[in-house]
Amino acid sequence: MRERRQIVELFDRDNAVALATLIHVEGSSYRRAGARLLIAANGEYAGSISGGCLEAEVIRKAQWLVRGGATVQRYSTLFDDTAEIPYGLGCGGTVDVLIEPVNTPEFAGLIAAMRASLRGDRRRVVTQIPATGRPLRRCIFNDSGDHLFRSREGLVNPSLPFFDEWLDPPQRLILFGAGDDAQPIVSITALLGWTTLVVDSRAQWARKERFPLADRVLAVSSLDGLAITSQDAVVVMTHSYEQDRDWLASLLLSRPRYLGLLGSRHRSALLVSEVSARLGWSLESTCEGIFAPVGLDLGGDGAEAIALATVAEIQACLEGKLGTSRRMTPEAVSQQIQLGGASRYLQTQCAV
Repeated sequence: MRERRQIVELFDRDNAVALATLIHVEGSSYRRAGARLLIAANGEYAGSISGGCLEAEVIRKAQWLVRGGATVQRYSTLFDDTAEIPYGLGCGGTVDVLIEPVNTPEFAGLIAAMRASLRGDRRRVVTQIPATGRPLRRCIFNDSGDHLFRSREGLVNPSLPFFDEWLDPPQRLILFGAGDDAQPIVSITALLGWTTLVVDSRAQWARKERFPLADRVLAVSSLDGLAITSQDAVVVMTHSYEQDRDWLASLLLSRPRYLGLLGSRHRSALLVSEVSARLGWSLESTCEGIFAPVGLDLGGDGAEAIALATVAEIQACLEGKLGTSRRMTPEAVSQQIQLGGASRYLQTQCAV
């Protein structure tokens, strides 16, 4: 997502000449289909289509390659100096790269779709792959399937090769808690290109100057106006037992895609147990909705290490790659409650 922002920013400020899009991968590749590289006339570029193997070659030849219109180039990343396909650089696969000029209605439609996605509007882009005697054609749809753009030559012919992709909005992360340990989380998610909101009822903490990389910093005490959706990721980390309990009870009803709770296992168990009782839910249902304690068990200490573990778990959850996490189970909650003996002081402090 950060790549898409950088491409739009470069296009706005410089004389771009061509856009390269990775449209097909056979074998191994550093990037997935849909990765892009925008090239300016002065050699500046934004984005990437490989781990550095192909960029220099594509940048060097892009302006020449698109002199007659869009074209598809095949590159091998297999290490084989006898191969007919050039640039075998040992990554383990073969890729097809669509290279198109930027002075066309099709590119204008695509860059508009990219802008819209960064504003939060999902777009579908269907591109007919060019070949000898067959120009690039493109159709763009909104999330409801309405046509927003189509090439003058007409619709994409589904019987011919085409590249179909969705341009999703940036992942939204909402942090409930504006303490110092929230700052490195915002720094990491900014690198990923996510949209990050920081929320805290304490106005002295919820200040934009404390989180310059956050998209919004809000001093509020309720979910009114936040419109939490099923696509959002949320982390509760206020360091206040009562505030965490209130936020959790409200957030569970919103069912975000990821809901993490910062704190020790005993503190988390107490919160899960109380929130479960407040909502009238079973422990099993409540545990299914919360990642607690938050973060993958990566080891390390300090705010930065916790931030890394937290964002790593969110990323894994979003990509469906979540392996072993430390989230609570009903059995673990019961075990922690039975241990007892914790003072109210321990219940109200966050010790990771």
